[in-house]
Amino acid sequence: MLKKAKFRLTALLLATVMILGACAGNGTGAGETGADSGGNKISFTIGYAAGDPAAKKAIADTVKRFMEANPDIEIKDLSENSSSSYLDWLKTKDAVGEFPDLVEMRDTEVFAHAGKIVELPSDLLDLFDSPPAVEGKVWNAPLSMNAPQGIIYSKKAYADAGITGLPKTYDEFIAIQEKLKASGITPIVVGGKDIFHMGFWVNKFLIDDVYAQDPDWNSKKTAKEVSFTDANVVQAMTDYKELFQNYVDKGWLSTPDNQTVSFLISGKAAQLYSGTWMFSQVEEADPSFEYGFYAVPDRAGKVNIIGLPSPAGWSLSTEAAKDQAKSEAIKKFIRFFFAPEQYSQYLASINGIPSTKEKVTYETAEAMQAALALMNDPNVTKSLAINNWWGENLIPPQFRNWFYKKLQEMVVNDGDVKTYMQQVDAEYDNQVKANSM
Repeated sequence: MLKKAKFRLTALLLATVMILGACAGNGTGAGETGADSGGNKISFTIGYAAGDPAAKKAIADTVKRFMEANPDIEIKDLSENSSSSYLDWLKTKDAVGEFPDLVEMRDTEVFAHAGKIVELPSDLLDLFDSPPAVEGKVWNAPLSMNAPQGIIYSKKAYADAGITGLPKTYDEFIAIQEKLKASGITPIVVGGKDIFHMGFWVNKFLIDDVYAQDPDWNSKKTAKEVSFTDANVVQAMTDYKELFQNYVDKGWLSTPDNQTVSFLISGKAAQLYSGTWMFSQVEEADPSFEYGFYAVPDRAGKVNIIGLPSPAGWSLSTEAAKDQAKSEAIKKFIRFFFAPEQYSQYLASINGIPSTKEKVTYETAEAMQAALALMNDPNVTKSLAINNWWGENLIPPQFRNWFYKKLQEMVVNDGDVKTYMQQVDAEYDNQVKANSM
């Protein structure tokens, strides 16, 4: 039987510690007391992935409202980072003694095994609707449920290209790309400068050809029972390569995620493959822009999306949990964040799906209604991205970015898919071995 993979953070931090360790002690670290020198004000730090402007603003606004309502508590926002390098940012913060007291946790199992975070306090559990557990323990207050990703498209571009209906199969989707090209517009914009953005298309194909049929594929790969060179994975990555070479804007490798919306609304590209959080950015950039949203079907016409819950969200650091006053202040903030009046504003900002037991609603436009319909459709397969699984299906934490970069290289170099998958397979095995020692 395969042992549960426990990829330790210690090895990942070693190089960073050697370089940055001497810098420790500057700023407000997690180990500082919650009270100020006067003993009246409680202070704690907060850290989260700040690559998405809408999410960053929504959280920052909530923090501001909380401090206005609670003048005895100060929250110091450390979040000056890109979500493309969020794991590296957290590792660096830890290396210099500035790991946030309250942290948005995405690699929960890694940091839990490293002893950096604690279980979610039991008096907060009742806020949420069945949050996922890792080894029987809940570590996170989930900011929202995983939302589906799909095509955000310009209705004008579709109309100008003579496209009158949405695709029912992947082949029909490709036919739409040909029509868009023939009309003179670039079919798809990709923000490839930010490595996380690559995951949208990569995981669309992996879910269609791998995870929709076998949710436990990662654990089988760790046990060397399956391979990246298997026909289903090679097919997925072949589709990925062909899509990028034929239909994606040629400047995709230098385009950041936060510029993709401008490509869409300016007419430089007809479509963007992303998640519901982008809707608010589209509407803010051009309130008059008419757009739609749909999930791209597979070749058989089946629709498979990201939509399963995963262990991610707000977590308390181990150091913060040792300070009772600080812990109580953090718990007060979490209750504030998820209170319907506040939480609805956050969800509206990112077009998110609530994770709380208490009903939370906000006004939704056509595109978000389409996304919610996908989530509520029992015929739509719900899955996760390669790096969002946990337990036996946890991948080495540094593998995701390496994999995405290798796939970028494959496209740019017009590399042979099977050859590249051999390299990927070997690297995965090496990282499993290195992280398990």
